[in-house]
Amino acid sequence: MSLQVELEHYRNVLIVRLRGELDHHTADVVRFKMEEAILRGNSAHVILSLKELLFMDSSGLGVILGRYKQLKAKGGKMVVCDVNQSVHRLFELSGLFKILPIHDNERLALTSLEVVS
Repeated sequence: MSLQVELEHYRNVLIVRLRGELDHHTADVVRFKMEEAILRGNSAHVILSLKELLFMDSSGLGVILGRYKQLKAKGGKMVVCDVNQSVHRLFELSGLFKILPIHDNERLALTSLEVVS
């Protein structure tokens, strides 16, 4: 299975929706698209919506951590929403939830960033 990346700009937030599998085969595509969208757009923050992400490995964790560091260096924030059980477990084991807030859906994620929809 492949990966689909959907990017949406909403005010100063980049919403990234991932569908499929984020692994070593697809990590570079996600990295490139997110970096480009963050640099090109006027995005101070990122919401990572993982509702339809079926699988993720350590390469995916690396992509997410790298973009988190990129945003943090610019004074921005990254939040995660709609995380399924298997991906949630990976985030817990890796410790990413210690630095990335998790929300039930995109609306709550936007609210947490103080961006009213």
